[in-house]
Amino acid sequence: MKNNSNATWSRNAAGPHTASARRPVLALRKVSKAFRSVKALNQIDFDIYPREVVAVVGDNAAGKSVLAKTIAGLYQPDSGQIYWDGLPETIPNPSAAQDMGVASVFQELALCDNLTIMQNMFLGRELARRNVLSEEKMELRARQVLADLGARLPSVHTLVSTLSAGQRQITAIARALLGSPRLLIMDEPTSSLSVAQTAEVLNLIERLRDLGYGVMFISHTLADVQAVADRVVIMRHGRINGEGQMRDTSYEDIIAAITGAPNDLTRAIQRRGALVAPTAA
Repeated sequence: MKNNSNATWSRNAAGPHTASARRPVLALRKVSKAFRSVKALNQIDFDIYPREVVAVVGDNAAGKSVLAKTIAGLYQPDSGQIYWDGLPETIPNPSAAQDMGVASVFQELALCDNLTIMQNMFLGRELARRNVLSEEKMELRARQVLADLGARLPSVHTLVSTLSAGQRQITAIARALLGSPRLLIMDEPTSSLSVAQTAEVLNLIERLRDLGYGVMFISHTLADVQAVADRVVIMRHGRINGEGQMRDTSYEDIIAAITGAPNDLTRAIQRRGALVAPTAA
């Protein structure tokens, strides 16, 4: 049964991952999403593998956040198919995404300043027994998650209002990991952070990869992308306009694909589309 499904989601032979026997934890095939006359996503093919940081870059309104929110269940695609572990899935809402194993940290962190780190981490999913909060269990679990991340935070009983921007970002990431996800979406996690705070968050992203997570990393800061990404996907006008292994991709290649100038990245995408099109027909 699974072998048949795998044949459905596997890339064409021109795809970048066919040399690997690994299977993506998440795969999108020909996914489109429109808002009235605006096509925010247009025939998107997109993979994320375990132990991989995939950077998604592009200009404003390129479709990056719409792609992230579609995976996170905030938007539903108009067409195309989402696969999880090779099997077709629908993600009707954020709760379904979380149950499936997708965790998200968007730019709006939605942390409560008047609550502690631990209370924010468990907000809405508090551990209780006979209607009594299990403070000790929550503290132990919070400490365990932060220790696994190697995160440097004060006591879990510290109010979030006293934390720096970088510490708040780490708190939001730790909260996302409580549900034991396999894929973490991070939308501009280093925006408005200091140099030192940015370095700490980038180290955390590398740690997430080492722990086995697949990470979707959306960023406008190409230096951050080059520092931690294994693979880069460039979006332009709702389409994927380039894709490559980060080690083989230059800053100039990324800028060219963002602006629409032809280069090796964009030509590779065009060749793949030409090869896939007859099969789809």
